[in-house]
Amino acid sequence: MTATFMRVLTAAAAALTATIALAQTPGQAAPDFTLTDTAGKAVRLSDYRGKYVVLEWTNPDCPFVRNHYRSGSMQGQQKNWTKDGVVWLSINSTNQSHREFKTPAQMTAWIDAQHASPVAVLIDGQSAVARQYGVKTTPEMYVINPAGNVIYAGAIDDRPTARDDPLSAHNYVQAALSQSRSGAVVAKASAPPYGCSLKY
Repeated sequence: MTATFMRVLTAAAAALTATIALAQTPGQAAPDFTLTDTAGKAVRLSDYRGKYVVLEWTNPDCPFVRNHYRSGSMQGQQKNWTKDGVVWLSINSTNQSHREFKTPAQMTAWIDAQHASPVAVLIDGQSAVARQYGVKTTPEMYVINPAGNVIYAGAIDDRPTARDDPLSAHNYVQAALSQSRSGAVVAKASAPPYGCSLKY
């Protein structure tokens, strides 16, 4: 491997790193954003100030994501928390130039087939919001409190596998919401995300 090739490789890696922000950490204000949902409506995060918000980064082609939907775990969380007034936003940040990109119609069909119930499914075709948040994988989760601050960031649970039943795992999102809503401090405010690499 020549010195020139190594310099090019190092420069390319540095450029890629520069395009992805550092992950938002608990206690920080969640960056505001506006994305279009699968129905063509603009959705702005700050419009939900005063409510708890869950951001779920998803990709139907990811085996880790499919495992959470196949088991019913993700849909169960969506249904239970949205019923209690939590705003659950599913975001597909696969870049539109990537072969795994899904159109709004394709995402709608997939969500319907899963019997999922997020408040909205958002399309981030330029991966801009994923960069804002420093998202690395799917699934990757953020929980935002009514003041607009991140209170949890990272893995959905403690079972980093695409095969085991996530219903038997310790779900960090559920724990963060339950603890914060009861007035307690979130015991585990972050965990390394696992899953498929986000397709920037």
